[in-house]
Amino acid sequence: MVETDSAKSPRERYRAQVRAEIKRRAREQIAVAGASALSLNAIAKKMGMSGPALYRYFAGRDELITELVRDAYRSLADTFRAAAGPGPDPAALAHALRGWALEDPQRYFLVYGTPVPGYHAPDDVTAIASEIMAVLLDACVAAPSSGPATPLDEHLASHRAWAAGHPAPPAALRRALAFWTRLHGVLSLELAGHFAGMGFDPALLFAAELEDLLQR
Repeated sequence: MVETDSAKSPRERYRAQVRAEIKRRAREQIAVAGASALSLNAIAKKMGMSGPALYRYFAGRDELITELVRDAYRSLADTFRAAAGPGPDPAALAHALRGWALEDPQRYFLVYGTPVPGYHAPDDVTAIASEIMAVLLDACVAAPSSGPATPLDEHLASHRAWAAGHPAPPAALRRALAFWTRLHGVLSLELAGHFAGMGFDPALLFAAELEDLLQR
């Protein structure tokens, strides 16, 4: 049973509000300097708190990063589920992914950018990431596929740890992996500004990659 705000004590509500503000300040800091430069002491100073006082709300940098990563993955998982609707569609998921990434590029890079040195996400966070992939795999299973098996199909049939045990056939595994790698490749370059000054519309490049994937 989910506890509502009205069922919480004033102290619990205050603690939740302070934790929410700490996360907001952390996201602002990451937007300027990146996740690797996250400083709890700097956040405490912005909030008019001492460093030790802030550590009563988050035990350390890794716990705060975990909360931010968990929030990001959960947001994308919810976005994917809403886009999937009653009939999973890889194209709908692709457009949902791009919209989610453009809405908050730093949130995107927090989970799909360069890993934060020394940080390792706990199992419950990686489980949410697996939920996201499961929605894509469901869509790729539902989409028709044809053509002969490839060496990658044969490899993925026995190397599916990344798919978290999803029972998708090898062809669907290959299609999901192609979607994930190629679309993230375009998005990462776009959001990092590598297309700036090149004179073309990244949205059209993304659409062309998606069309090629759908035709395959």
